Amino acid sequence: MMLAWLGFATVATFVTLIMTKRLSAVVALIIVPIVFGLVAGAGGGIGGMMLEGIVQVAPIALMLSFAILYFGIMMDAGLFDPLVNAILRRVGRDPLRIAIGTALMSAFVSIDGDGTTTALIVITALLPVYRAVGMNVLILATLLGLTNSLMNFVPWGGPAARAAAALEVDLVSDLFLPLVPAVAVGLAATFALAWYLGMGERKRLGFAAGSAPFEPVMHETRDKPERRPRLFWFNLVLTVLLVVGMVTGLAPLPALMMGGFAIAVTVNYPSLQEQRERLGSHAENLMMVVALIFAAGSFTGIVEGTGMLAAMGDGLVNIVPPSMGPYMAPITAVLSLPLTFLMSNDAYYFGIVPVLAETAANYGVPAEAIGRASLLGQPVHALSPLLAPIYLACGLLGVEVGDAQRFALKYAILASLIVIVAALGVGAIPFRV
Repeated sequence: MMLAWLGFATVATFVTLIMTKRLSAVVALIIVPIVFGLVAGAGGGIGGMMLEGIVQVAPIALMLSFAILYFGIMMDAGLFDPLVNAILRRVGRDPLRIAIGTALMSAFVSIDGDGTTTALIVITALLPVYRAVGMNVLILATLLGLTNSLMNFVPWGGPAARAAAALEVDLVSDLFLPLVPAVAVGLAATFALAWYLGMGERKRLGFAAGSAPFEPVMHETRDKPERRPRLFWFNLVLTVLLVVGMVTGLAPLPALMMGGFAIAVTVNYPSLQEQRERLGSHAENLMMVVALIFAAGSFTGIVEGTGMLAAMGDGLVNIVPPSMGPYMAPITAVLSLPLTFLMSNDAYYFGIVPVLAETAANYGVPAEAIGRASLLGQPVHALSPLLAPIYLACGLLGVEVGDAQRFALKYAILASLIVIVAALGVGAIPFRV
């Protein structure tokens, strides 16, 4: 019982420090379990526990570091520029086309798994269109957030990587691939929402399809020295082959990402000076992600090695009615909506999800099922006041965060529920074990 209370105190302290911004996630992940591990009597064994946890997450850290570099190179080289321009040329001034084009562009640009990059590219390209037509820019914010949150299920996205690191399950085969059908349903629902909102804007603005000649929206892009338009087809084929290799398990994910990056940076930027510049431009993001993953491994290693995690699970078993235990997967999925809205991904995946998984294990629910269920509230999480991208997006759009949340939250909840039902329907998460 003492270990259980220490475990809950560890999680509560970590979550509190993160949410009150007293400590950064990296520092809290390291310091908090060390302090409570010493109180639990681990003593000199803490170092070994930390290293054991770090070894467990090393492949994920390696994969993420080279994924950030690879997709950063693709962004720098302008892989997505033709897509952006093609969509803009086809949406014209039709609110319905613009709304659907917003969802489409957000889906493609979100492939890099970074919400900040997606917000910058999509809003910069489409905001002038929305203003010229008179459309509600909150529609842009809503479709951008929903689509990006669903595309963020990719293995190199933050939530899936955190869940895999916290539960020590395989990132691709255990988490990502079983959820692909459910994510596809969620994206289809988002495009249906784009159609609904676009039709509403048609009515509000008095736009009648076919009543006026089609006017393509012109969007001028400034050439940047790092752009490589002549290598577009090479970069596209390379990216497609890389994604196919990851899905089919052609090679371990870190090896694929390392090889893809090496090819991409050498072909696009053969000069050593250019390579240094490109690597330097992504160094800050890379450093923070890798440090976070290793710190998370340290956290998990200590709470597992001291027995706190198992004790917390046993404690929760006594609270959860036995009749509800077999339903822990859907319970976790529903809880992910409010929890991910009120908590950062770090606090949720490293502090709460392992406890839920340990509890579920006592009823025969596998850890990977809990990991998949924990991801399904991401559309709601995209509106969390703890996220930097929402402030960036609202700042670029010139709207208040509260207004964006009030407009989009109902759609985000609906999207999450649709994905949960789809995940249950395809067997990605079991309704009952």
